[in-house]
Amino acid sequence: MEADLDCPASAPEKRYFPESLDSSDGDEGVLACEDLELNPFDGLPYSSRYYKLLREREALPIWKEKFSFMENLLQNQIVVISGDAKCGRSSQVPQWCAEYCLSIHYQHGGVVCTQVHKQTAVQLALRVADEMDVNIGHEVGYVIPFENCCTSETILRYCTDDMLQREMMSNPFLGSYGVIILDDVHERSIATDVLLGLLKDVLLARPELKLIINSSPLLISKLSSYYGNVPLIEVRTKHPVEVVYLSGAQKEPLESVLRLIFEIHHSGEKGDIAVFLACEQDIEKAYEIVCQEGSNLNPDLGELVVVPLYPKEKCALFKPNDETEKRHQVHPRRVVLTASSGESLIWSNTVQFVIDVGVERKKVYNPRIRASSLVTQPISQSQAEARKQILGPSSSGKLFCLYSEEFASKDMRPLKAAEMQEASLTSMVLFMKRIDIAGLGHCDFMSRPAPESLMQALEDLDYLAALDNDGNLSEFGIIMSEFPLEPQLSKSILASCEFDCVDEMLTIAAMVTAPNCFSHLPRGAEEAALTCWKTFLHPEGDHFTLINIYKAYQDTTLHSTSEHGVERWCQDHFLSCCALRMADVIRAELLEIVKRIELPCAEPAFGSKENTLNIKKALLSGYFMQIARDVDGSGNYLMLTHKQVAQLHPLSGYSITKTTPEWVLFHEFSISDNNYIRVTSETSPELFMQLAPQYYFSNLPPSESKDILQQVTDGLSALPAAKEQKTQERCPETTEPRCALQ
Repeated sequence: MEADLDCPASAPEKRYFPESLDSSDGDEGVLACEDLELNPFDGLPYSSRYYKLLREREALPIWKEKFSFMENLLQNQIVVISGDAKCGRSSQVPQWCAEYCLSIHYQHGGVVCTQVHKQTAVQLALRVADEMDVNIGHEVGYVIPFENCCTSETILRYCTDDMLQREMMSNPFLGSYGVIILDDVHERSIATDVLLGLLKDVLLARPELKLIINSSPLLISKLSSYYGNVPLIEVRTKHPVEVVYLSGAQKEPLESVLRLIFEIHHSGEKGDIAVFLACEQDIEKAYEIVCQEGSNLNPDLGELVVVPLYPKEKCALFKPNDETEKRHQVHPRRVVLTASSGESLIWSNTVQFVIDVGVERKKVYNPRIRASSLVTQPISQSQAEARKQILGPSSSGKLFCLYSEEFASKDMRPLKAAEMQEASLTSMVLFMKRIDIAGLGHCDFMSRPAPESLMQALEDLDYLAALDNDGNLSEFGIIMSEFPLEPQLSKSILASCEFDCVDEMLTIAAMVTAPNCFSHLPRGAEEAALTCWKTFLHPEGDHFTLINIYKAYQDTTLHSTSEHGVERWCQDHFLSCCALRMADVIRAELLEIVKRIELPCAEPAFGSKENTLNIKKALLSGYFMQIARDVDGSGNYLMLTHKQVAQLHPLSGYSITKTTPEWVLFHEFSISDNNYIRVTSETSPELFMQLAPQYYFSNLPPSESKDILQQVTDGLSALPAAKEQKTQERCPETTEPRCALQ
């Protein structure tokens, strides 16, 4: 690709405009071939860069299907597109839909295109704005959790699927859009599956609305049976890739991966390497080893640059080298380390080698114990194919599979499991209950969730007072659904209104929602990091420590003269500046919601004894289902709801100070090799009995912990009537709530 390409003399881009505004009358469009010098989206002349990018667009496999797509878009309400990630469907189809909306003068609205990952939503918006020769944030924009880069005039917006789902709470029929594009449907996220079901009813209510579904080829038959006889556009691409199966490498996959990386580098063959590991912990281990060993390599081979990509975090995508890098005589070889769902984050055409371990380690939710288990299982055949397609059309690409062909055909299932069948559904059920207010509660899911998961979700919402006696949303439930948080956290924020600690609770909510604020530690830095972190520790627990960290970050930001000074402070204290920035953004949005719905907000009082007790009460009001007791005095915590035993996480303040409170409230627990409870704070059985619903306590399985709690109840019952009355008045479950929907 030439760096300085002027406007080509070839014919400009062809645009398709319908003759009629009503697509139901059967009129077809006409192909406009006039020489368009002005950009119809902003009225300005096209830049030379527009024509350079147009050539690249015309080379994409999807481009030759444009005429067919526009024909189908005019004559049908639903169009399904089958093609791999490299065919260009995610960037080109939304632009064609924007042309369609422009041609009918946005009579029915603009275009929205959903993405599963926030990184791809942002980067696609930036790329498409560049290709359309318009400004990001104006004609083209993006909306991701806690970040909105759009205006009321935005024609084409990219957003995460969960943000479009949330938009349906205030705009159930999505009247702002004339075309909705669901991209990467094969990822099977909960939000995408919910949208697929709800949009069936929306399409019936709005005949003028168009729905485009982008998916990999393997899901097409399932989609066809789900939506009926709808037009299908298949984008076929050839991938002449050499596949090497290394079945013996499955025993020690990480060692085999590292050995392969260095063998490829020593071979002298050009090209970047993409590595798919089982989990984020493996990414961290491999990153540390490759960085350490790479620094000792022969410089004549070129530099080895390691790029970790974490699919669940807001990190940059892996894109082509900058032009400046291309001028170097010896190109640095980049090694991309990622895990499942990282396939869509790799956009570079310089990848010549892919190493695939063939397994993934992920959380699978168990509704019976209200906890997730870390399970190692084979990836699906569709995921394996997506990893192969990263190599693109290059004939020299090599795919190293650390498994056998037999493993691929027998142990790998054809499609990725729907997230709805492996995750907690409490947030989804709260959303569906909210949508039911608008008459869209019935949803025909493509893969129905397990009845046990649905029942557990309804039970949890009932415990949280989100449902009334008829099973509909209560006032509490309506307000809880306004927050883009898990329901337990929303309930804690509402309870903090009662206990005059909203400011502190918003900080806790932001810190536990943002990525982990503690940096990954390089080998040898553990002691220095612990020394720094000890300065933030709070004796009452990790939730209070998070408040200390956030307040210290805020103070540094306030007194620092530059952004570099804040980053330096974070680096010196082994904290993630990116995570703390995100927490700041999240907190600002949560505060805006609190003000919008006019919830009472007391002045900050962090540090006083009363405030500490109030924070614990607010936390317990939402997280009474996440309580554990140290059964033997040595840090073995038994859950109240089941018989799982866990330990405090090594980075917990209690672990660092070597203290073990008897009763703790925890934010997160997952069953794995090390059963750790994360973000813990001390609580008491007396507080639990005051704040947990009585019927929740009654449903707890028999245990020594339940007997202790019962003794506390009996003790409270024996108190004088006046004291008992006072205790009941302090319980939010038995009083008139101050938090009411305005």
